[in-house]
Amino acid sequence: NPGGVCVFGAGRWGRNHVRVLAETGRLAAVVDPDPEALAVARSLGVPVAARFDELDEPVRRRCVAAVIATPAATHYDLANQCLDRRLDILVEKPLALSLGDAQKLAERAEREERIVMTGHILLFHPAVRALRELVVGGELGDIRYVYSNRLNLGRVRREENILWSFAPHDLAAMEFILGVPPNRVRADGGSWLQPGLVDVTVTHLGFPGGIQGHVFVSWLHPGKEHRLVVVGSRKMAVFDDLRPEARLLLHDVGIDEDPAGALATRDDGQVVIALDEVEPLSAQCAHFLECIDSRQRPLTDTAHALSVLWVLEAAQRSLERQGEWIQS
Repeated sequence: NPGGVCVFGAGRWGRNHVRVLAETGRLAAVVDPDPEALAVARSLGVPVAARFDELDEPVRRRCVAAVIATPAATHYDLANQCLDRRLDILVEKPLALSLGDAQKLAERAEREERIVMTGHILLFHPAVRALRELVVGGELGDIRYVYSNRLNLGRVRREENILWSFAPHDLAAMEFILGVPPNRVRADGGSWLQPGLVDVTVTHLGFPGGIQGHVFVSWLHPGKEHRLVVVGSRKMAVFDDLRPEARLLLHDVGIDEDPAGALATRDDGQVVIALDEVEPLSAQCAHFLECIDSRQRPLTDTAHALSVLWVLEAAQRSLERQGEWIQS
C-alpha cells in the first residue's frame, strides 16, 4: 500500500492540507503543539500528537512523507528533522528564511535521494497554467512586461514582513510563466505598523531579453486584490483571482504603428479563457503524491525554491540599500 503523509501544522493554512490529504486517503497523522489546531484532524479520526515522536510506532512507520505548514521560521529545522527520518517533504513557502539554509536543504535532499517540494500553489492554478500556455504558444507576441498586485487589509504578520509573506506567490508565478528568472532586482517599501517590518513593497524585476516586471504587495490596503497582468506586443492577458466568472481574460488590444508612422490604439475586444475546475491545493497535493510514489522531480523543486529565494533576498537587500539594483 502507498505510504501515508504526516502534516506538521494544522493552523489557518495547515488545516487545508489536512482536508485535501484526507480526501486522498493518504493522511496518516497530524502534528501540532496547539490542541485547538488538532480539532479538525481529531474529527477525521486521524492520529494526532504535539510531537512526531509521540505518535504510536505503527503510525510513524506508515509515514513516508510530510507536509510542513508551520510558521516560516520553523521550516528549516523541521525539514531537517523530517530528512533525519528519511521522509520526503512538501514545505510551504518559503523553503527557508535564508538562501544559505535552503541551499543546505537542497544539497542534503539530493545527497540522500529525498524529494523536497515547495508549496508555490499558484503554479497549480489553472489560470496560471493557461497563462503560461498563452506565453509559450506566442499568443501574446513578444512579452514586454508583467506585473502583479497582491493587496489586502491584513493579515499582518509579526515574524515576517510583507515581502516575504505575500511576494513569493507572484515571484514564483512570473518565473513559471516566463520560463526564466529575473537577473536584476530592486525594491522600495514603507513601514508604519511595526518598526523594522515593511507593510508595503514594490519590487522591480529585470528579466533576460528586456522584459520588465514589478510585484506590488501590501497588507495596508482598503480592499483585496489579486491580479497578474502580462503585456505582449500582440495581446495582453489579465489573471484576476477574485473574478470567478472571468479569472483569465485575453485582451486583443495594443498600440500599433500605422503606414504613416503614427501610433494608433487597437481594440479588437476580449475573450474569457475557459479554465479547468481544479482546486490548486488539491492539484498540488496530487502532484506531490505522484512525485513521492514515482520518484520524479517536482515542478516546484528545490531549484525553483532557490531561484525564488534569491529574488526575495535581493529585494530585501535592495530595501536596506534605499532601492539599489541587485544583480544576479
